[in-house]
Formats: sequence, structure tokens, C-alpha cells
Amino acid sequence: MTSTLSVPSAAQDLQALEKAWRSLTATSCPNQYNFHMHSVCSDGQLTPTEIVDQAIAIGLKGFAITDHHTLQGYQQAQGYLSRQQNETTRPLPHLWTGIEINGILLDTTVHILAYGFNPDHSAIAPYFNREIPEGDRAAAAVIIDAIHAAGGLAVLAHPARYRRPATELIPAAASLNIDGVEAYYAYDNPKPWVPSQKHTPVVAALGHQHNLWLTCGTDTHGRSLQQRL
Repeated sequence: MTSTLSVPSAAQDLQALEKAWRSLTATSCPNQYNFHMHSVCSDGQLTPTEIVDQAIAIGLKGFAITDHHTLQGYQQAQGYLSRQQNETTRPLPHLWTGIEINGILLDTTVHILAYGFNPDHSAIAPYFNREIPEGDRAAAAVIIDAIHAAGGLAVLAHPARYRRPATELIPAAASLNIDGVEAYYAYDNPKPWVPSQKHTPVVAALGHQHNLWLTCGTDTHGRSLQQRL
């Protein structure tokens, strides 16, 4: 399965993505950057165009739509954002390709975020079929390798939400050459959104220890990009 939309080079610009990640702090999300959100194309409540409109209204510098096992939300948002670029002179946020994939790490189901990949690459295309991977394809090592083969970066999502602790999962993911961990994440859906004071220091320390990028995201499933639900 291949994408149905020509993907701009900016959507796969890893240099710009790494520059954005290098600048992140605990206050960067949700008003400057947001690398984790879902549209109606998977299990979110916002349409892709509504996501773009909110991203522009908030003044985001960059973002990624990370629907589960489908690229349709990104495709619709990219098309809409491209039309906006033709109609306005104001700065618009940078949109990267993104997806969230279920995988197995240490016999535990985890979610792996992929960014900046080429969606037409044969290695990652099988993960766009809206189905949870099974068998060998579900192994975290296989998923990470597929993301890298497609030119993207792999990040362990919300590492303190799983059956096994982040102190076990992050080193295991790092041993498989994962690129980053979602350090700035709000586990209890606080209002206003703020990264977890309990988990962020632990995840960030492990990320630094294993030389991983620290990323941020609201994991929006509701009607506001500034909240999870």
C-alpha cells in the first residue's frame, strides 16, 4: 500500500526535526510544538483540517499527526496545509509525516511513534493498513528497523504507561537503536496541560543516559490540541 499524495520534502526533513527536538523544554508543548495527536482517521475527534486550523490558531511552530496504523490523517492535513500556503503570507507550522504503531518490547505491548519517514518506502508501508501488527512484524526491533529503512526516526511513546516500567523499557528500546523517548507527557490529563512532574525527570534522565532525543506531545484524542481528552 502506498500513499496517494505527493509528500513534500519538508515533511521528511530530519535536520529540521532534530533542530526542533533539540530546542524542546518542559514548556514547549502544547503551544510551540506538538508531536503526538490523533484525528478522526484513527481514534481522535478532530478532522485533519480542524487539527491544522487549531495548530495555526495556537501558533505552533511544528507538529505531527500520529494516527494509529494509518497515514490518511497526515495526507488530508498536508493537502489542506498546502492550500493554506498558497492563500496566505503568514507563517504556517511545519508538518512532518507521523504514525503510531503498536509493537512488542520485552513481551509488553508498547507504542512506537515514527516521524519524517518516506511513506512510499516498502519497509514501512505495511503498517498503514489500520490493523495492529502481528507475528514478527509486531516486534519492536522490526518496527524500528522499518522506520529507519524509510528514512524516519523512531520514538517510544509515553514510556511510563505500560505494564513494565520505563526503567526497563527505555534501555531495551535503546538497545534496538530507537532514536527518542516521549519525555514531556501529561499522564493524568491535567488542565492546563503540563508534563508529569513524577515521570518526566525519570524518563528524561534515562533518555540522556542512552543518548536519545526527548520529545513532547499531548496525545490528543479529543477536541483540543492542548489536552489529551
